[in-house]
Amino acid sequence: MNFSAIRRVIGWILLFEAIFLLLPLLTAAVYWEEEFFVFLFCIALCASVGGLFLSKKLKNDAIYAKEGIVITTLCWIVLSLFGALPLYLSGADAYTSYVDALFEIVSGFTTTGATIVPTGAEVAALPKSILMWRSFSHWVGGMGVLVFMIAFLPLSGARNMYIMKAESPGPTVSKLVPKVRTTAKILYVIYAGMTAIQIILLLCGGMSFFESVNAAFATAGTGGFAIKADGFAGYSSYLQIVVTVFMLLFSINFNSYYMFGKRRWKEVLTAEVKAFLLIVFAAITAITLNVYYTNTLTSFGGALKHSAFSVSSIISTTGFVTEDFALWPMFSQILLLLIMFVGACAGSTGGGIKVSRLVVLGKSASNEIGKMLHPKQIKHVTVDGRVVEPDVVRSICAFVFLYVIVFIVSFLIISFDLNNLNYAGVENTKFMTGFSSVAATLNNIGPGLGAVGPAGSFAAYSWWSKLVFIFDMLAGRLEIFPMLLLFAPSTWRR
Repeated sequence: MNFSAIRRVIGWILLFEAIFLLLPLLTAAVYWEEEFFVFLFCIALCASVGGLFLSKKLKNDAIYAKEGIVITTLCWIVLSLFGALPLYLSGADAYTSYVDALFEIVSGFTTTGATIVPTGAEVAALPKSILMWRSFSHWVGGMGVLVFMIAFLPLSGARNMYIMKAESPGPTVSKLVPKVRTTAKILYVIYAGMTAIQIILLLCGGMSFFESVNAAFATAGTGGFAIKADGFAGYSSYLQIVVTVFMLLFSINFNSYYMFGKRRWKEVLTAEVKAFLLIVFAAITAITLNVYYTNTLTSFGGALKHSAFSVSSIISTTGFVTEDFALWPMFSQILLLLIMFVGACAGSTGGGIKVSRLVVLGKSASNEIGKMLHPKQIKHVTVDGRVVEPDVVRSICAFVFLYVIVFIVSFLIISFDLNNLNYAGVENTKFMTGFSSVAATLNNIGPGLGAVGPAGSFAAYSWWSKLVFIFDMLAGRLEIFPMLLLFAPSTWRR
């Protein structure tokens, strides 16, 4: 294990975090908030510790798969530990303990959007600089902070690829161009460009600049931290439609946008993208009909709009809300719960299991059924006309197995805490609350059902349950393996 190389990359991450904190510092300065000094202190701390790590001589710069995994995991943990300090030191009533602040910022960086702030009114009352830091953490974590670092630091291609593989979502990671660094730059240009377009469209709809930037950051990162008491319910239909469209756009593999620009049409609408759009269409149709014909929403147009917004929000793992879907018919709630697990496309900013994995598993299951009927048949799993390597299929099966294990263990641990949860106004079942709490954090969704629904929060959970959710959010964002490998003794052997 090359500890000097790991230390050096962590040093760079802390310097980048100091740069990221300049945005909320500027926000505090513009609005004359006392939090200016808190952010100034945190910037100095990140820069000092990062500089100290970088000041030590690098003995060996070799980074292989093992180092790439450890670097990725530790960088996300360190980023969160330092990123929580502004929330905790701000003196905001919502963050009474460091664990609460850590939960919130991990939720931000992992683009989960789950909050411990008890009510929407208390969210809206937070200092604007804190609101900006929460939303900006979504944008930073959406594409990946290490991918951002790769785009600007002159590391060798081999080292970059090991880091990028460990951080990027999906069963496989491919380069758009021969150089990994150039690939990272292309991804961030697309990411920043789409964010800028959304900000402009939101401004055209009458949003203030501050609200537009926050909403675009949270949408781009598919995070979902709201800055208003009623989430997106109070905005116009135009603004809700813009956000609906962009939640879906940021859920699609960014490779498709690059291929679109290159006019390589066959590589734009891949099997994964087609399956994703089909799932979205089917879910919107089913929920619209369900909430309309049960008179939950009396207007068909309103039912379609709110169903489309909610499905886009959940499957993209954003977590914005226009309606409290915890009050919808049980069919709609369960359908939303199911698409929490589906999640977005690989190579997007969304979470969940990923549509690409489900496509491969579905085709693999179909092949197995065929082999039962024709035992001598040899048939490979193919996606978009390409054979999926057996190693990839095996990796996907291992991922799903470990995902289920982490889910079950997390659910068992937090089940001891469920008696403390209650939310007036919702028919609260402890099972649904606990189950959806784990689903919402492990899949990086944000709101769940029951006491942690759109009108609730995770505030009532104990500190140790919040630590479980922090682990789940990190494991979900890093796709299980890096977090678990951190606990394997063999990982740390030289």
